[in-house]
Amino acid sequence: MSELKNKNIVLGITGSIAAYKAVEIIRLLKDENCRVYPVMTRSATYFIHPLTIQSIAREKVTLSLFKNKDEGIKHISLSTVADALLIAPATANIIGKIAGGIADDILTTTVMATRAPVVIAPAMNERMWENPLVQQNVTKLKSLGYRFVGPEEGRLACQDRGKGRMSEPAEIVDFLKEIFSRRKDLQGKSFIVTAGPTREPVDMVRFISNYSSGKMGFSIAEEALERGAEVVLITGPTCIDPPKGVKLYRVETAQQMRDRIKEHFHHVDGLIMAAAVADFRPLQFYKGKIKKEGRDRITLEMVKNPDILEEVGKVKGKRVLVGFCAETENLLQKAKEKLQNKNLDLVVANDLTQEGAGFGTETNKVVLLDSRGEVKSLPLMSKREVARNILDHIKYLLDKKWEK
Repeated sequence: MSELKNKNIVLGITGSIAAYKAVEIIRLLKDENCRVYPVMTRSATYFIHPLTIQSIAREKVTLSLFKNKDEGIKHISLSTVADALLIAPATANIIGKIAGGIADDILTTTVMATRAPVVIAPAMNERMWENPLVQQNVTKLKSLGYRFVGPEEGRLACQDRGKGRMSEPAEIVDFLKEIFSRRKDLQGKSFIVTAGPTREPVDMVRFISNYSSGKMGFSIAEEALERGAEVVLITGPTCIDPPKGVKLYRVETAQQMRDRIKEHFHHVDGLIMAAAVADFRPLQFYKGKIKKEGRDRITLEMVKNPDILEEVGKVKGKRVLVGFCAETENLLQKAKEKLQNKNLDLVVANDLTQEGAGFGTETNKVVLLDSRGEVKSLPLMSKREVARNILDHIKYLLDKKWEK
């Protein structure tokens, strides 16, 4: 069965000579039993007539925000119905508008409103594609989770040869298929995902913690759910709403997190330890509140918390065990040591000194190191994109384990 069967694809067509290829994209999508909802910018209508698009798609072409009185709020309805939003061809102009948060027509408002994957197939002159502003916009959008297919090398509309030619319709449709095929590739698998910080109490009003927001762990949990896995999410204190469908446990301390993990570990296929667990806790908990009167300083004696990863690494069996390694120096060396010493299958390492990486950000820049010796550096991208890459690697490792 086709990955695209019964999917709703919103197709945005912008003002490029490659707009004629939208006809073939629609035909291929219809052959996959998709329903295609065309949206055209004003500029696109100079290159191909809406009646042509409407005839192939067998759906009314949406051209404006303000001429759909009978259809409610069109950009909201399109954004809601979409299983994916494809912009092909995508000009430098539309890429720049989306990157800048501009929503001044039917296509850009639909992009801003949708929660579906957005796929962009650029088409432009090579000089435009190589313009630093365009590349900056593309990098920004990739970091936010937008997906790009192409452009390719080839003959351009100006008769020059270079990079900027829109990918062929079949390749674009295959790219969409890949997105949906990954949606259920973890069906039947189950994972514990940990997220957020832990808090180690000092007294009734104070605790020791760290800057973790939980965004990375929650992104992993959401991605795993979307791909068909069952997820036990064990989280320290965060301000994030959990994804619908997880089995949620909220904890405070490292010891509480350890207990919950031990409770579920033998019933899952893997543990993804994205939480920033405190290495130490105060030796003594002070009942009540420590008063400042009569004190110029206070000394806290700390003791080591249990090393959860090290403990489960000794009894993991065929489960995949993933750890995180956040460092400010000697990143790869520390990550390799953690991989070996704790019997991990995969380490996600990030340098906290790098801009856009680490705690509290919407993005991350990580290196994946696995037990087979593979090292893969990922560019700066959204934490959801990082989660996608992590789960792709976990799927690969799980398949290899069960081949043995």
